Amino acid sequence: MEYRNMRRIFGALIFVLIAGAAILSSCEHHSFLVETVDPVDSVYFGAVIQPLLEKKCAACHGGSKDPDLRADRSYESLVSGDYVTLPAEESRLYRKVISSGHAAYTLPEEKLKILYWITQGAKNNK
Repeated sequence: MEYRNMRRIFGALIFVLIAGAAILSSCEHHSFLVETVDPVDSVYFGAVIQPLLEKKCAACHGGSKDPDLRADRSYESLVSGDYVTLPAEESRLYRKVISSGHAAYTLPEEKLKILYWITQGAKNNK
């Protein structure tokens, strides 16, 4: 009787191992591509920076807290508040997005887009 129970346990163990291997081998393997930002490509305020500000920043900076990053006011607020100055790495805007208090709100490639936009002259382009 002991032999029969051992065989059942061994058979069940083999079944579990085979089923587990089949399940694991059938899973799709996902690879996530990290977006790259080319410093040579133009970064447009209207198409890139403003949507980023609206998505990531305007909830807190929507008029009651400087700078005002609502769509109709953000560019003027950033420029008149001296948030976008050269060198870009030392600008108030870039220093804020990389600071410990704000770093979690933007992805590394978003920070680079802001940096390159400022480096390219912080133009109000579309």
